[in-house]
Amino acid sequence: MSVTTAPEEAAGPPRREVWARRGRRVVGVVRRVPFTATVVAAMVVAGLVTGAFWSPVSGRPGAIDLAYGPPALLAGHVWTLVTGALLAGTPALYVLTLGLFAVAVGWVELRCGTRRTALVTVAFQLAAVLLTTALVLALAATPWVWAGRLAGDLDTGFSAGMFAALAMGAATLHAPWRLRLRLVLVGVALVGLLFLGGLADVEHTLALVLALPLARRLAGPTAAPAPAHTHAGRREWRLVAAVGLVVIAAIRVITFVVPIIGPLGDTFPDSSVVETVISVVISLLLAEGLRRGRRPAWVVSLVLGGFYALVGIVVIVAVIYAHATDQVDQLELIGLAVFVPNAVLWTALLVWLVVGRSAFAVPSRRALRRRGGPTIGPRAARLALHTHGGSTISWMTTWPENRYLATGDGIVAYRVHAGVAVALGDPVVAPADLGGALTDFGTLAERSGWVPCLFSTTPALADAARAQGWRALQVAEDTLIDLEGLEFSGKRWQAVRSAFNRADKSGIEHHMVHLSEEPRALVAQVRAISEEWVGDKGLPEMGFTLGGVEEALDSEVRTGLAIDADGTVHGVTSWLPVYGPDREIVGWTLDVMRRRNEGFRAVVEYLIASACLTFQAEGARFVSLSGAPLARSQRDPEATEPVLDRLLDQLGALLEPYYGFRSLHQFKAKFRPRHEPMYLVYRDEGDLPRVGLGIGRAYLPDAGVKELLALTRT
Repeated sequence: MSVTTAPEEAAGPPRREVWARRGRRVVGVVRRVPFTATVVAAMVVAGLVTGAFWSPVSGRPGAIDLAYGPPALLAGHVWTLVTGALLAGTPALYVLTLGLFAVAVGWVELRCGTRRTALVTVAFQLAAVLLTTALVLALAATPWVWAGRLAGDLDTGFSAGMFAALAMGAATLHAPWRLRLRLVLVGVALVGLLFLGGLADVEHTLALVLALPLARRLAGPTAAPAPAHTHAGRREWRLVAAVGLVVIAAIRVITFVVPIIGPLGDTFPDSSVVETVISVVISLLLAEGLRRGRRPAWVVSLVLGGFYALVGIVVIVAVIYAHATDQVDQLELIGLAVFVPNAVLWTALLVWLVVGRSAFAVPSRRALRRRGGPTIGPRAARLALHTHGGSTISWMTTWPENRYLATGDGIVAYRVHAGVAVALGDPVVAPADLGGALTDFGTLAERSGWVPCLFSTTPALADAARAQGWRALQVAEDTLIDLEGLEFSGKRWQAVRSAFNRADKSGIEHHMVHLSEEPRALVAQVRAISEEWVGDKGLPEMGFTLGGVEEALDSEVRTGLAIDADGTVHGVTSWLPVYGPDREIVGWTLDVMRRRNEGFRAVVEYLIASACLTFQAEGARFVSLSGAPLARSQRDPEATEPVLDRLLDQLGALLEPYYGFRSLHQFKAKFRPRHEPMYLVYRDEGDLPRVGLGIGRAYLPDAGVKELLALTRT
């Protein structure tokens, strides 16, 4: 009998209710940012009243009555300081200005409060406009053509106040985002001043000159705690250098496509398309090398920076000489508008590269291969586990795909994919040495040009990482069965007892063995069951924290088999040892879990319950059913990134048809386990796109483009 959904249920909530809910959200946002909402509303009204939404303000005969600038203020139109701030020069710019102001100043208002944000935004807007007017009028008395042109220009917008507000907002951020936002603000203002040189660009620069030194005082109690030191890490030196080269490449393209008359003249290109393309490609390649901390890229960038800095000095000397000898007309051959601004940017980059030279010490891959040398391997991981013990997934550190970092008398096991060093679980060290191992791993990654992260770690490691300024996000749950006093009796264990009864009726027995010691014919059956399971998937068998038959053949791994009277294997589980200190096995972790398709369906429940009783009799304390990736009983209540938290839920839903992580998580609930969170530890949110790619490749190293595209199409 088919069941259909009632029309009311299928249609979802009424449209009126949806709009009402959206309206309440808007009202809630407006209440939290009243200053931003008021200014945006005033901008909309001003745009409608003046017609600025559909007709440019610039060029109008009455623009001097609306826009601010030297002509308006000299004419006594002081009110333009208000009207001009609420307008934009063109309709397209109006929409952009509204959006930027709403997002940027709204964010600052949420962090710093309404009164503080309003005061800073308005005060610094007025100060920047007035100082710009005074500066331009003073420079207009000189022969500088650019200053004379600006003296007759008008401007609109609230952007100078927005820049000052963002400078204050940056003071509320923790490292490294505080430095990043400040560099973005300075970069935008500097590039605008050098290559565009409009009134707004001068205002932005002056607003930052005034606001950045006072940012912490302006932010008051909302400012982040003062750092113990202001030394940028290797990653920041690399990231800033790479972004600087990308900006230089972008400017080269923009000035080639759209010539601009800037402070030093016309930027009309004097190079061909081929020269421009070659220059951009070289800049981008060097940027990638600098991002990875490669020494060869640093050397080449240093040479180029020195060359452009020298060219800039020569050009400036030529300008001074030409003015001194009244040969200014010959400066057109020099290309001031292009050479000097580029020389300024390259000089700044040169200084950055020299000061941060220690961050760019990663040799080329060929040099790394030549170094070779002895490396530690799985044997060291086993020794560390026998000595210190480890987490429930610590035995996976012995798998052959791992690389190893020696730290103290322990190790960190990791893999490198897509430039990401993904450590597997906690470092295998004494509990007191977790912080030091984390520091050593981060240092290794930085020296090698990798992005570091640790996957499926325990709460103890997550706490140690947070204490060092790293981030931690729950990505899975470990499911643990405590064996002391465990009895499969009572109504709540009915499903497990039914599995035992079914196995008895079918003549199936449980054997806990070392698979490597079993006959080839039996091992072949285990392989066939596993291959049958993999063949039903749309993607290859996953790896990383999910082992297979090869891992089950390890001499210290136990394998549970459900075998009938004819010697047919109906199901298989493999169990990884969990060591405590001094070589004591304190528990076992479930890895492989397979059943024959035509076998009896409750065989896995039978295998797990039988293993629990076996390990209980041997004195083990617990059994871990392991953590299903991207599956949790509930979201992390302490998650600092709710958007990322939701994204992980969506990714788990995407992979569910292929690997059944959530179904597996629900299946394990039959055994009444307790849950412990498992975390992804990473440095900051800027690393997450790369980290996601690296972990994805760790799980699916053999997946081809066709298979991944098939996954995304679902």
